[in-house]
Amino acid sequence: MQIQIQPMGAYQTNCYILTKDNKDFIIDPGVGATQWVLSHVKNPVAILNTHGHFDHVWSNAELKDKLNIPIYCPKGDAFMLENDPFSQGTPPSKADYLVDGDEELIFDNIKLRYRHFPGHTPGCSVIECDDVWFSGDFLFHQSIGRWDFPYSSDRDMIKSLKKAMTIEENFTIYPGHGESTTLRDEQRVIPFWIEQVIHS
Repeated sequence: MQIQIQPMGAYQTNCYILTKDNKDFIIDPGVGATQWVLSHVKNPVAILNTHGHFDHVWSNAELKDKLNIPIYCPKGDAFMLENDPFSQGTPPSKADYLVDGDEELIFDNIKLRYRHFPGHTPGCSVIECDDVWFSGDFLFHQSIGRWDFPYSSDRDMIKSLKKAMTIEENFTIYPGHGESTTLRDEQRVIPFWIEQVIHS
């Protein structure tokens, strides 16, 4: 497995290219991601969105057009790709496959898994490959995604954080912003964040 990373746009949103068995998966292509992606992929297979916020999906449409590959997006966030609910001028895109909750995807012999952790957005998910999580805006290094945006839910965030606490395996986490971490390290601070959300 190879992971390439490039922060994109004003929010420095991490765009990832995950390469496994010579297949490239583009994860969260944000603002201005197209040229970087085109110059770093050899055999692109799919565009994978962790959630629907504009800074994670901005280059969806352009890359789909240039590479002729499908877009996978959590079902609960598909409307954000199409309707630009935050009025950012996001180029509209349409998911070819709506991931419904916790779902396993098979690309030839490559197994990827979406784990649904709503709260930051209705569809907010982690993309799992082997012992790696691409956590979008669910978990960051010593922090979590905001739960006070439109379409966010503090109640769902609490449930998702509690769900993350029950996972026994450790994963290396590549978040939507900032540096990498591990699930084990984040489980040490998740109880603090649960309290923060409860009392917000």
